Amino acid sequence: MRVYIAGPYTNGDVAVNVRGAITAGQRALEAGHTPFVPHLTHFWHLLFPQGWDLWMAMDKEWLALCDVVWRLPGRSDGADEEVKLAESLGIPVVHTISELTELHD
Repeated sequence: MRVYIAGPYTNGDVAVNVRGAITAGQRALEAGHTPFVPHLTHFWHLLFPQGWDLWMAMDKEWLALCDVVWRLPGRSDGADEEVKLAESLGIPVVHTISELTELHD
């Protein structure tokens, strides 16, 4: 399945949040899925900064193509918006690797 990783980015330590999202993506990959980790645009943003609205618009385009959203813990207005979009599109939202695995079985 195509798994969209949604979680905090700017709330708290950005480096810790990016690492957490990449780690979740790795766990999804190891479970046999194809993860999309929007936090990786962090590195693009370092070279070519863009506004929050542009990044969110791009992320939502990719989210619409995914089979499931994995919502990571932590406060995040952006991730909450992504969950609402997923729900409106009928895309399931999971919160753990176990839920992801169960959904796939």
